[in-house]
Amino acid sequence: MRGSAAVIGGGVGGLAVAIGLLRAGWTVTVFERAAGLPEAGTGLGIWPSALRALDQLGVGAVARERGRAQPDGAMRRPDGSVIATLDVGRIRRRHGEGVLLLSRPALLGLLAQALAAGTVRFSSPVRDVAALADGYDVVVGADGIGSATRAAMFGARHPLRYSGMTAWRGTVAVEVPAGGETWGRGRKFGVTPQAAGVTNWYAAVTTPSGYRPPEGDLAALRRWFGDWHDPLPAVLAGVEAGGLLRHEVRYLPALPSYVRGRSVLVGDAAHAMTPDLGQGACQALIDAVVLAQALAGESDVASALARYDGLRRGPTQRMAAMAVRAGRLAQVRRFTGVRDVALRWALAFGPPG
Repeated sequence: MRGSAAVIGGGVGGLAVAIGLLRAGWTVTVFERAAGLPEAGTGLGIWPSALRALDQLGVGAVARERGRAQPDGAMRRPDGSVIATLDVGRIRRRHGEGVLLLSRPALLGLLAQALAAGTVRFSSPVRDVAALADGYDVVVGADGIGSATRAAMFGARHPLRYSGMTAWRGTVAVEVPAGGETWGRGRKFGVTPQAAGVTNWYAAVTTPSGYRPPEGDLAALRRWFGDWHDPLPAVLAGVEAGGLLRHEVRYLPALPSYVRGRSVLVGDAAHAMTPDLGQGACQALIDAVVLAQALAGESDVASALARYDGLRRGPTQRMAAMAVRAGRLAQVRRFTGVRDVALRWALAFGPPG
């Protein structure tokens, strides 16, 4: 089947859907509200299943060329003692390759380069999803956690939920030998090598919704984490007040469907999950490939969207539930020994590759 598709949102899922549909002979227009692709952003871990999705889109080789292999890492306590290790070799043996580290701008850039000029209309927010649908066979909502497409499909019946944690993240011009996370009581700090001389960092702290540190974000981060093991003090010393992002960690409870009529959701619009498993971008890429294959392979739109929903809703909602449970471990303030055992178990099995 061939047809026309409007994709709302030019992020990872939206650009990947556009590539898949164009390769299948569809006519595609991507509506992106931003003026252009981002020039800065934090790092992403691309797991083997998402790398295979990139291969199916024809950009896997470029991704491997521009990214870097994730080295072994560790989960530690604030004093530096090891809770558990991340054995990348085991992931490679299980799935055929390891995890690729790629910045969000790099991933978006290579996806955008695979599209014909004019496919993405920047500075083009969609204010009326229903009106847009009249001109296309399919409308794909790839517009993120605050999806207007989802609201048009389901109204206000499925609001986001606060996870109980506030997160800060950014990049810093400090090099670390390996990535990992350090877990304290109700808070954690993570680092990931992003490029030569650049480290991706993030922190999460259990807080009530709406909390703002009275002394300011950066001063609070240094108070909470500044006496933890090396190299975390050096990472925090290199952070500038204007170089960090702050947001409350929210997630989307399970939707009854990813489809309504000729509208369909992918990525965070469908299953926004907490970042605790690092799977948001990965699942968006897989969504995109499955949706494009369904629309190319079925004889009508309704059958194709039903097939996509049947293949993706269950796995992504299970992944989102796993992420919520992992996030709750980080909020533990007592019985941290029991928590550490759970962390070792979780790291041993990990999310599906």
